[in-house]
Amino acid sequence: MTKLRYPVLVSPLLPEDGGGFLATVPDLPGCMSDGETPQDAISNVQDAIESWIEAAHDVGRDISQPSLQAALG
Repeated sequence: MTKLRYPVLVSPLLPEDGGGFLATVPDLPGCMSDGETPQDAISNVQDAIESWIEAAHDVGRDISQPSLQAALG
């Protein structure tokens, strides 16, 4: 698996929300994905990060650099 440049927060989803895990990227507002396991959620969020950055480029939106947490990881 490729090392993530941006820090990712993984949290469990409630059963009424479908269960599994949610991965969010605090440095990229609205960038998230989910998966059956924490590893699945992290793997899936890598695609979401690429798509988020591509869409931001397309509309001329600034893309924040990874926060210090990711740089130290």
